[in-house]
Amino acid sequence: MRCYPLDGGSAFWVDSGQNKSSAPFSPHHLIHSASSKPFKLSTMNENNGTLTRGFTLMGLFTHDKGSGFFFSVICAVFFMAMIANGVMIFLINIDPHLHTPMYFLLSHLSVIDTLYISTIVPKMLVDYLMGEGTISFIACTAQCFLYMGFMGAEFFLLGLMAYDRYVAICNPLRYPVLISWRVCWMILASSWFGGALDSFLLTPITMSLPFCASHQINHFFCEAPTMLRLACGDRTTYETVMYVCCVAMLLIPFSVVTASYTRILITVHQMTSAEGRKKAFATCSSHMMVVTLFYGAALYTYMLPQSYHTPIKDKVFSAFYTILTPLLNPLIYSLRNRDVMGALKRVVARC
Repeated sequence: MRCYPLDGGSAFWVDSGQNKSSAPFSPHHLIHSASSKPFKLSTMNENNGTLTRGFTLMGLFTHDKGSGFFFSVICAVFFMAMIANGVMIFLINIDPHLHTPMYFLLSHLSVIDTLYISTIVPKMLVDYLMGEGTISFIACTAQCFLYMGFMGAEFFLLGLMAYDRYVAICNPLRYPVLISWRVCWMILASSWFGGALDSFLLTPITMSLPFCASHQINHFFCEAPTMLRLACGDRTTYETVMYVCCVAMLLIPFSVVTASYTRILITVHQMTSAEGRKKAFATCSSHMMVVTLFYGAALYTYMLPQSYHTPIKDKVFSAFYTILTPLLNPLIYSLRNRDVMGALKRVVARC
C-alpha cells in the first residue's frame, strides 16, 4: 500500500495495488463529514444552555414611579379574587338552598379560578419585590402546563354552563332530567379532560423547541405564544397543533354558547310575561358577561396572527383574563344573584 501526494502535499490518494483509479482523499472530506449535521449539535447545546440558565421574565411593569401603584392594585385584585372565590365555594357547599346543578358548576368554576390565578400572580409579585424575574426551565414548563390546563378547563366549563342555562329557560319542566347530577359530573369531567388534553399536547411541543434567541421573555409569565417568539427551530408543527387546539378549545365551546343563547333569545322573545322575560335575562346576563370578557381576551391572544400582536397588547389582554376574570367571575355571579346574597345573609346572621 502506497500513499502519493497530490497538489503539493495537501491531499493524498491511497494505492492498495487493486484499484489504481481510486479518488483522492482530502482532509476537506473529513471536515465536511464532521460538520454534516451541525444543527443537531447546535440544538443540543442550546437546549443544554436553556436548562442551565432558564429564562428571565420582564414582568408586567417596570420599576418606575407608577410601578408601586400598579403593584398595590394587583395585590389587592389577587387577594380579593382569592377571598371572593373562597366565599363562593364556602357558601355553595354549606347552604342547602344552593345545592343545585347550576351552583355546583359555579363552585367548580371558582375552584378553577383560584388555581388559575395562583399559578401566575404570586410569582409575578415575588419577582417585583425581589427585583429579579428569573425562572428555571422546569418552573417555566410547569407554569405553562398548569395555566393551559386550568384555562382550557374554564373554557369548556363556561361553554357547557350555557347548555345548563338553555335547559333552565327553554325546557324548565325537563330540567331535573336533562341536567341531573350525573350530567353535572360528566360536564365537569369533560371540562377537566379538555384542559388536560390541551396541556399535554401544547406544553411538550412548546418547551422542546430550541430557544436560540434571547432568553428574556417580554411577559409576566411563560405564555405559549410568547415562548414561540424565542424559538428559532421549525415551528410548523407547533403552529399547526396550536391552531387545532385553539379551534377546539375556543370555537367548540363558543359554538355551544352561541347556539344555546340563540335558542334562549327566541324563547324569551316569545314570552308574554314581562316578569318572565326579566327573570330570564337576569339569569343569563351574568353568564354572558363572564363569557364575553374571558373569550374575547383569549381570542385575541390565541386566534389572531402574530403580526397583529405587540408586547404591550399581549400583556394587557393576558392580564385581563388571568388576573381580572378570576375576580369578576364570583363578583358577577354573587352580586347579581339573589340566592347567593341570601345565603351570605343567612351565614352572617348565624355568626
